[in-house]
Amino acid sequence: MSSERKITDSQGVDKHAGFDPVRLNQIALWLDRQVSSNRLVGASVLVGRHGSQPYFHATGIAGSVPDSALAQVSTRAFDRDTLVRLYSMTKPVTTVAAMILFEQGHFQLDDPIARYLPAFADMRVWTGEGSVQSTDELHRNTNPAESDITVRQLMTHTAGLTYGFMNATAVDQYYREQGLIFPGATQTLASLVDQLGQAPLICQPGTQWNYSVATDVLGRLVEIWSGQSLAVYFEEAIFKPLGMSRTGFHVPDSDAHHFADLYGPAEGGDLGATTKKSATATSGVLKPPIALDTLAVSTFLEAPNLYSGGGGLVGSIDDFANFCQCLLNGGEFQGTRLLGRKSVEFMRANQLPNNRDMASMGQAVWSESNYAGVGFGLGFAVVLDPVQAGLLTSAGEHHWGGAASTFFWIDPEEDMYVILFTQLYPSSSYPLRTELRTAVNQALAD
Repeated sequence: MSSERKITDSQGVDKHAGFDPVRLNQIALWLDRQVSSNRLVGASVLVGRHGSQPYFHATGIAGSVPDSALAQVSTRAFDRDTLVRLYSMTKPVTTVAAMILFEQGHFQLDDPIARYLPAFADMRVWTGEGSVQSTDELHRNTNPAESDITVRQLMTHTAGLTYGFMNATAVDQYYREQGLIFPGATQTLASLVDQLGQAPLICQPGTQWNYSVATDVLGRLVEIWSGQSLAVYFEEAIFKPLGMSRTGFHVPDSDAHHFADLYGPAEGGDLGATTKKSATATSGVLKPPIALDTLAVSTFLEAPNLYSGGGGLVGSIDDFANFCQCLLNGGEFQGTRLLGRKSVEFMRANQLPNNRDMASMGQAVWSESNYAGVGFGLGFAVVLDPVQAGLLTSAGEHHWGGAASTFFWIDPEEDMYVILFTQLYPSSSYPLRTELRTAVNQALAD
C-alpha cells in the first residue's frame, strides 16, 4: 500500500479515495458549525484512505496573542501546523512502544508486573466501605488482591487502578490527596509509580474496566525493558522511524507559536462523568469557551520531569496521521516496519474476558461515548457491534481520544483513519466523536 500524501483543501477530494466529493463537504459544514456555535474555538479534521489523504479542513483560531505594544490582541489560526495537547492519545503510542519490546522478547503479556515493579507485590483491594479521612482508615477497608496485576491488564485498563479526577470513590480521593497525578508531576516516573503501588486497588484485577493511570505504569515498564527514558525510547523507536518530528513531551521554543491554547466550556462539563452529560445545550449559539491554559503560561513549553505515557505528548496532526497510517498498514510505514502484522491484528482484537464489552465490565459511558457493543484491545477501544453501540461505523473500528477532545479512529474494513484535533477540556462536553463519525461515513461512496 502506498503512503503517498495527497493533500487537498476543504473543497478538494482525491477521486480515487472512494468518497462522494459533494457529501464529503459535510465535514467542513459540521466543523465550521462547531466554531460558529461556540462549542469549539478552533479545530481540524484529517481523513486518510487507501494510502492517501483525500480530505483536510481546519477552522477557527488556535489562540490569542496579546500585543502590549499595540494594546490589542491578535489571533493565531487553527491550521495544519497547529500543535495540540494529545493527552490520552498518548496511550496508544505507549502501548505500541511496549508491543515493540514484546516482539523482542522482553516480557510476556500475562507476566505479573510485580516481576519488574516490586512495589506492586501484595496489592490490596478497597472493599467499598469507609472514606479517606485518613490513609489508615482507607487501608483498613481493604482485602488482599486475589491475583497479580498483569501487563495485559495495564494495556486494557482492567488492572484495578483508577484516576483521581473521577471524583467517584474513596480511592479516587486517595489519588488526589497523595498527588498520584502523572502529567505535570515534579517527581520522576519511577518514584511516582512506586508510590502508586501503595494505593489500594478499586477492584480485583481483571474484573472491571476502569479508565486509569495504567498506561503510565506501562510507560515505566517501557523504561525498564528498554533501559531508556520514555522520551528517548519514543524518539528512537517510533518518532524518527515514522517521521513524527513535531511530537514529543513538550513544545520547543521554535514551534511555540503553533501551540494551541486550551479552552473549556463556559458552563458545565465534567471529565470524570460516567453517564451521558454535556456542558450545556447542544444546539444554538453558546457562550464562548473560556481559556484554561495559554501560550503565555503553559507548562508544556518546558521539558517535564516526568514523562507521562498516559497523557504527556503534544504533536501535530500530520505526525499523528503517520502513526495511524502505520497501524492501518499493519505496522509498516514507508518501508519501515515498527510491528509485525500479526501483532497489530492482535492489538485490534477485543482482549476483555469472554469477549465482553466495556459497558458490562464497569463504565457504560465514558467521555460522551456509549460503550455498549464496544470492547477494548491493547491500547484502544474496539467496536464489536456498531448497532448496539449506536455508531455509524464498521465492526473492528478501533479508536481513542484525549481529554482536550482530540480523537482518532482507524477502520480496517474501509482502509481509513480519521483524526480530530481541537483543544476543549473536558472531552465529555459535546458528542463530537459520534457526530464526526456520521459526517465522515455518510460520504463514503465505495
